[in-house]
Amino acid sequence: MRRSQKSKQEVSVVLVSYNTKDITDNCLASLKKQDQDSSLQIIVSDNGSTDGSVEVIRSKYPDVELIENKANLGFSKGNNKARKYIKSENVLFLNTDTIVDKKSIKEPLQYIKEHAEIGAITCRVILPNGKDDPDTIRSFPFPLIAAKHFLGLESEFRYPNLDRSKQHEVDVIQGAFLLTRKSILDEVGWFDEDYFLDGEDIDLCWRIKKAGFKLVYYPKSKITHIKKASKSADRKKSLQSVLRGVEAMELFYKKRLSQQYTFLTNWLVLGGIQLLKLTRIFKYYLHI
Repeated sequence: MRRSQKSKQEVSVVLVSYNTKDITDNCLASLKKQDQDSSLQIIVSDNGSTDGSVEVIRSKYPDVELIENKANLGFSKGNNKARKYIKSENVLFLNTDTIVDKKSIKEPLQYIKEHAEIGAITCRVILPNGKDDPDTIRSFPFPLIAAKHFLGLESEFRYPNLDRSKQHEVDVIQGAFLLTRKSILDEVGWFDEDYFLDGEDIDLCWRIKKAGFKLVYYPKSKITHIKKASKSADRKKSLQSVLRGVEAMELFYKKRLSQQYTFLTNWLVLGGIQLLKLTRIFKYYLHI
């Protein structure tokens, strides 16, 4: 672990890297152009990359604090590895496949600092084609919403009718850009390491809301999200990667929601999840 010499930072930015050398390079380059660059602590937790990512970070970004994990620990563990190195009260979890504008961090940071009731905030997330990333903000997968999802209405998780140009209080903030406070993370327990790559942001947002804080979508600042870069790092899709999202949904439901509902409701929801698993397995082997 190489430590930065800076002693005072306004926000600690945490990125998890795994075989995304060029994308991580582009993200770090955009971070260095931030208006408050001198007040950023940038930490990259590398999950055992073998594509030269570590070497590029070392040579081009000597001020970046680099954690070299020996294996692919996943998103939750990778982020949690940065916990003991955080120097700021404000913590931004940022995907490596993002490009930040000059004020992407400054404005939401100022807003969350002025509103103690806000536990986490995100900005407007734009895809390379110029459209809004539908996963930026979502609702929790309560049974009725999950049922609509199983019927093919996937947008039901994603506030399909919400005006993305306006500020809103929401349930879930995508982990691509999630700004919160270290004190809140310490209170709720950081990322749940039972999740590997999907679902961890939903679970963290659930615990932040349960602790009495609001989650806010703040569209006055924005980033570009290249999308799924880290997930495609393996190149060849395994059955495990195909099922990961469904398994994360199942884990979240069992951990956070099942206690609120009857046996019949749980049986229907979990049965629907199993059916979705079987469908994806079927499509995987038939190459559909």
